[in-house]
Amino acid sequence: MSTDISGVGQPGFVARHDLADPTRQAAAQEVAARIRELDLRTVRLAVVDQHGVPRGKMLSPQAAIAAMSDGLDFSGAIYSLDTGNQVFVPAFAAGGGFGIEEFTGFPDVVVVPDPATFRVLPWADHTGWMLCDVYFGNGQPVPLDGRGLLRRTLASLGEAGYDFLAGIEIEFYIVNRSPGELAPENAGFTPDPPPVSVFERGYQFLSEVRLDGMSDTLEALRDALDAIGLLPRSMEDEWGPGQLEFSFSPISGLAAADAAVLFRSAVKQVCQRRGLLATFMCRPALPNFFSSGWHLHQSLLSRPDGSNAFASESGPLSDLGRHYVAGLLEHAVPMTVFGVPTVNGYKRFRPYSFAPDRVCWAVENRGALVRVQGAAGDTSSHVEMRVGEPAANPYLYLASNIAAGLDGIRRALEPPPPVSADPYAVEAPALPMSLAAAVDALDADGFYRKAFGDSLIAYLVMMKRFEIERYEDALASRPIPDGQDVSDWEMREYFEFF
Repeated sequence: MSTDISGVGQPGFVARHDLADPTRQAAAQEVAARIRELDLRTVRLAVVDQHGVPRGKMLSPQAAIAAMSDGLDFSGAIYSLDTGNQVFVPAFAAGGGFGIEEFTGFPDVVVVPDPATFRVLPWADHTGWMLCDVYFGNGQPVPLDGRGLLRRTLASLGEAGYDFLAGIEIEFYIVNRSPGELAPENAGFTPDPPPVSVFERGYQFLSEVRLDGMSDTLEALRDALDAIGLLPRSMEDEWGPGQLEFSFSPISGLAAADAAVLFRSAVKQVCQRRGLLATFMCRPALPNFFSSGWHLHQSLLSRPDGSNAFASESGPLSDLGRHYVAGLLEHAVPMTVFGVPTVNGYKRFRPYSFAPDRVCWAVENRGALVRVQGAAGDTSSHVEMRVGEPAANPYLYLASNIAAGLDGIRRALEPPPPVSADPYAVEAPALPMSLAAAVDALDADGFYRKAFGDSLIAYLVMMKRFEIERYEDALASRPIPDGQDVSDWEMREYFEFF
């Protein structure tokens, strides 16, 4: 165990708390060698917060290498911030205000870089990047860390004999930032959204000409994503002006959520360097803009042969796949908060919008909550969860699906008959139509409290109710203008942040 003083974390933190197996140790040594070999000048260490947004520090190469064995002190105050960067708990209350003793007094946490996530960022000069896991100073994992939650959920799935495979398909907007400096009087808390103009015309779904009009930026995004191991499988022109959809080849386990984080961050950074703004806000309050979604494709691979456990010779989905779907439907209502964590995201749920509005499933029907893609003998059969918005925390979104599907498998649940025609006309339970209703459903739900821990659920409920209260106060003082369904508050809160 090292006793050298590195100036970061605690000497020998990783070894002392048994946080590294031989595979991780070898990976850390390899990353240290690459940092030196590439003569990197900076390594960014990123922590994904409760909103799914990376927060980080830029370290010297020596400090980053030391952090892989000693950890890095990082302010735990980030867990006290809602989407508007507002502190939503009583300052300096015992237990941090949410009943976790180690959070008393706004302490530091210790973040440990995961060498498996190491990348060199092609758009930044001599700069590396790693995601981190989060621990208290006593070596215990922070229960509010979504990455740790997903890792534990995947371990439970592995104990049942399966691995998780995800296909990521996310819609978002690119807009032009209008010229002009941000005046100090407009840089308040929370500032007005930046003035923007349309990046490309819309209303020509999948238009090759529209894509070519954006080609300079799309090629820059393609090359940047390829350089960090995330070459898009497809880049498509969506319905709205400057609205795009990127999809990726299937990615397994924790790496799928890591990829979603890195994808969103990379897109925003490459765009801002070009004078553009990429936003993953679901429904911007801009004329002629439409909602964006995050469709999560998923299947299970059987251990040890890696075969698709959802494939069947007799139908579009195996018995195990049907049990998984039944679990998704069983827990869909309280699950909604994990896939749609903003006030704004619920503006997407409306009939005949290609977004779901009720709890049902179907084979090859884009109006259903859960869409099955496959046929008898199709080895790629899988299910698509269509509830999510692009701003969802990837770790919570994936974990909530896996936990629900695994519950369906364990209990051998059977889903109701699939919808054969119009999913917007079938009698089925409604999805929550507001964040407030979704939070109430999660608060009353026993399944996710048991699966994810009471600390995390109580924390999310508290944070979201504070956000909802600020939204309602804003509407009381400044109602939504006639003919507009998205408030100015939502634009200030989500447009630039996500």
